[in-house]
Amino acid sequence: MKRSYIAMFALGTMFSSCKDNELFEKEMYKNEVALISSDYHNTFAEIVSLTGEEVIGYIAASAGGTHATGSNLVIGLEEDPEPLQNYNWALFDADESLYARALSADRYEIPEYKIQINAGERTGRTIVKLHPDGLSPDSTYFIGLKATDLSSGVEINPKKNTILYQVILKNDYATQANENTYAMIGTADGMPAAANKRLFPLTRNSVRVIAGTETFESEVEDINKTAIILEVSDDNSVIIKPYKDIQVNQLDNDPTYPNLFRTETIFGRTYNVFLLSYTYTINGTTRLMKEELRIETHDLDN
Repeated sequence: MKRSYIAMFALGTMFSSCKDNELFEKEMYKNEVALISSDYHNTFAEIVSLTGEEVIGYIAASAGGTHATGSNLVIGLEEDPEPLQNYNWALFDADESLYARALSADRYEIPEYKIQINAGERTGRTIVKLHPDGLSPDSTYFIGLKATDLSSGVEINPKKNTILYQVILKNDYATQANENTYAMIGTADGMPAAANKRLFPLTRNSVRVIAGTETFESEVEDINKTAIILEVSDDNSVIIKPYKDIQVNQLDNDPTYPNLFRTETIFGRTYNVFLLSYTYTINGTTRLMKEELRIETHDLDN
C-alpha cells in the first residue's frame, strides 16, 4: 500500500512537472508584440533635420518569443492623448507652462495606422510624414499612440502598448537633442569676453542665440527681448537679424570677425565656427560685440 501511494505521488508530480514545462515553453515560444520605445514613459525620439521639405520618420514594433513568428502579425495604431497626459503630470505636476505639447495634426501624417511583422521576421514599422519647419525649438512635441489587436491571436505587451513619438529638431548648426554649447570668445565694448552659448535650430539654415553677453532666460518674454537670428547664406556669409524685440545691426568691415560661418579641422577634429561682428540695443543701451562661436561637430551628433 505504501508503495502505491509513492507511485501515485510520483505520477502526480510527473504530470504537474509536464504541465509546468508546457506553460514554460508556451511563454517562451509565444510572439508577444511591443511598440519599440525607451522605458522612460515609452518615449521614442526621432531626430528630424530641418530641410524645408517633408521628412520621413518611423514607428516600429517587435515580436518577442524564442523563435520568429510563423505567420504575419498585424497591430493597429490609434491616436491616444492619455500617454502624454500621464507624462506631463508625472514630470511637471500641475505646472502647465512646462508641459510637452501634442504635435498638431497639420504637422504630420501617418498613411497607414498599422504595423505588420512578416512571418519569419522580428520587427515591422510604419512611416510618419513630418512637416517640422516652424515648430518652436523651445517646446517638446509628441504624437501619442496606442497599439490595438488587428489580427487573430496577436498578444500585445500591456507595458509596451503605447508610445510617445517625440520630434526633435536639428540642422547643421544646432540640435534639440542635447544641451551642448558653443564656446564664445571675443570682446564686448572692447573688453575681453567669454561665455558658453546654446544655439537653437529654427530653419534649414538659421539658428537663434542670445546676443552678446546677455544672460539666457527660458521665459518667452526674456528670449524675445535678448535673442538674435544667425542666418547662413549659400556662400557661408552670415546675416544677423533680430529674433523679436531686440535691435541689432551687423558690422561687415572687420576682417577678423567678418560675419562668416566656416568649418575647421584641427588634428582630426572638426569644428563649426561663427565669426560675428554687430551692435545690439536693449532698454536703450547699445553694446558692440566681436565674437567667435565654436563647437566640435561631434558634440552636435550626441
